[in-house]
Amino acid sequence: MKFDRYAIYHSFAPAPWSDWAVGWLGWDMSTGRAAPPPHDLPLDPEPLTRTPRRYGLHATLKPPFRLASGQTPEALRIAVAAFCADHAPVPVGRLRPVALGRFLALMPQTQTTELTDLAARIVRGFDRFRAPLTDAELTRRRAARLSSAQQDNLFRWGYPHVMDAFRYHITLTDRLGDDTRAMALSVLDAQLAPRLPHCLMLDALSLVGEDTEGRFHLLARHPLTG
Repeated sequence: MKFDRYAIYHSFAPAPWSDWAVGWLGWDMSTGRAAPPPHDLPLDPEPLTRTPRRYGLHATLKPPFRLASGQTPEALRIAVAAFCADHAPVPVGRLRPVALGRFLALMPQTQTTELTDLAARIVRGFDRFRAPLTDAELTRRRAARLSSAQQDNLFRWGYPHVMDAFRYHITLTDRLGDDTRAMALSVLDAQLAPRLPHCLMLDALSLVGEDTEGRFHLLARHPLTG
């Protein structure tokens, strides 16, 4: 399969909460197939999740990028495995469904310094694999309201929400209107929140690839064993 872009994610082993959330989004990266929705939902998640569905259930660590000239997918895979062998797991903490702007996401109640630092190491450590942004990509990103620090990140790292601007989150919906967002949040509070682990660990990194239709696939998942 041909992949246009690659990314490094925190994706998740099968568990009651992650199985439910994969069904909510409707796409399973690990199988490369659509996932059926959870049973007994009071609303249809399909129209609420069209954008995040193609990315799968994940938290972004190294945002999607095209490979730089001279780099190969195999070299990237080897580098991810080597990084994981040198770094230990870090706690994410207790997740909860929250409104993040106009969309809904899972976020930790507090973000630890260890998590922020590891995410920064990942962004720096794999930047040699990233092709520079095109003028069109820069223009599209700069159209958003970015702080001066976020604009610096965009030019240096190819994405605004990294380094000190990084906020660990697992996106669960598109941008929604107020009423729809409140209804979806009540469903997530009732059905997903009780399944969430008391302390999620970032214990593995996942290398993923984006196919020509814009869907992401799990290519390799390496435990953090350093």
